[in-house]
Amino acid sequence: MKLQQLRYIWEVSRHGLNVSATAQSLFTSQPGISKQIRLLEDELGVEIFARSGKHLTHITPAGEQVIKKAGEILGQVNSIKQVAQEFRDEKKGQLSIATTHTQARYALPPVIDQFISDYPEVGLQLHQGTPLQIAELASDGQVDFAIATEALEHFSDLVMLPCYQWNRCIVVPKGHPLLSIERITLADVAAHRIVTYVFGFTGRSKLDEAFDDAGLEPRVVFTATDADVIKTYVRLGLGIGIVAEMAVQDDPVKDLAVRPLGQLLGMNVARVAFKRGAYLRHFVYHFAELLSDRLTAPLIAKAMNGHVNDYEL
Repeated sequence: MKLQQLRYIWEVSRHGLNVSATAQSLFTSQPGISKQIRLLEDELGVEIFARSGKHLTHITPAGEQVIKKAGEILGQVNSIKQVAQEFRDEKKGQLSIATTHTQARYALPPVIDQFISDYPEVGLQLHQGTPLQIAELASDGQVDFAIATEALEHFSDLVMLPCYQWNRCIVVPKGHPLLSIERITLADVAAHRIVTYVFGFTGRSKLDEAFDDAGLEPRVVFTATDADVIKTYVRLGLGIGIVAEMAVQDDPVKDLAVRPLGQLLGMNVARVAFKRGAYLRHFVYHFAELLSDRLTAPLIAKAMNGHVNDYEL
C-alpha cells in the first residue's frame, strides 16, 4: 500500500469519480491512476469503486470506509509536513482560508492587511464559496480553516469557535416610509417586498426563523449572494434590502438610507472552523487572534485537543 494510491482514491472521490479530471488536477496520467487503484484493490481484496466498463459508477460500501481512512491518513501526513515546516522557519509557509463573499469583502481586509505586515513571507490563499463548500474544504483538510455563519455545524470533524456577532440593517431609498417609524417591528418589515441573501448565505436561516417564529411570511422577491448586488436592486425599486451591517459600515451608500435592525432578525455569529486533529502553525494562531480578540492561541489549542467544541459569545 502506497500513500500515492491513497491520494488517488481520495482525489477521485472528490472529483465525482472522474479519473480524467483527477489526473489533470494531479498532473499525472489517467491510466496511471487507474492502474494504481486496481493494484490497491487487488492488495486489499475488495473493490473501492464499482464500474460499468471503464467508467467508475459509484463508491462501494467497503470503498466508503477505505476512502474515509485514506483521508485521515493524508491529513496526518499533511500535519507532519506542517510540523517540519514550522521548525524549519515559522515565518515562512502558506496559509489557506475558505470563507464567503461577505466575510472576504467586508470583515477580512483589515485583518489580512495586518497579517501580511506581520508575516510578509507567508503566502495567503483565499478561497470563496458557499458556506457548505467552504465547510467541505475545511473538513477535507484543503484549507487551514473556514470562516462562516452558516453550515459549519453540519460537519462533526470540525472544531468551531465563534469570532464575532453581527446584525442586519435595512437599506432603502431616502424618504422611504420605514425611516419614519421610531421602532421598527417584524410586521413593518414584512409589509414590504424584500431583497436579501440567498438561503444558506450570511445568516439567511436566522432571518427566516425570525419571521416564522412571529407567524409572518416575508415577501422575498429577489435574492443574491452579494450585498452590492442587493443594493443595486434596491436602487431599481424592487424592494427593501436586508443586508449585514458590515456591508455598509465601511462602504457607505450615499444614495440610499440605512436603518439598523439590531437583533430584530436574530443574533448572527461568525465562526471559525478548524479540522479536528490538524496541526496548526504559529501564523495560523496569529491570524485567528487578529480576527477576534476572543480567539487566543491557548483557547484554540485547548479546543483542538478536544476540551472545547463551541462556546457562546
